[in-house]
Amino acid sequence: MATIFSRIVAGEIPCYKVAENDRFFAFLDIAPLAKGHTLVIPKREVDYFYDLEDDELREMVVFAKSIAKKIQATTACKKVATVVLGLEVPHAHIHLVPMNTEKDVDFSKEKLQLTPEEFAEIAESLRL
Repeated sequence: MATIFSRIVAGEIPCYKVAENDRFFAFLDIAPLAKGHTLVIPKREVDYFYDLEDDELREMVVFAKSIAKKIQATTACKKVATVVLGLEVPHAHIHLVPMNTEKDVDFSKEKLQLTPEEFAEIAESLRL
């Protein structure tokens, strides 16, 4: 059975897409820590980040880098945190979170509640 992320890539579940190439896909997190919080995933379903092939891992990080640069420029944050975290979806992913302090990357804090219009506007501003 396909993961929710694979279903997003397949277009079965809508998302706010930021970027895509033949191997990777990036979209806004629907429970963001900050405006611009983006998930980067391989299109190939792999549960654990470090089970990715070496070339795939390298390419995923370079793909994420271009998105992180755009997030930083668009949100005017100090840095973009890169977090490999998550047990709830068995599909490797990277969280890119705009941050000004380390507290901005506390996954236990309350998530932002954004409207569909806000999500669409943020995705458009980050789209590569």
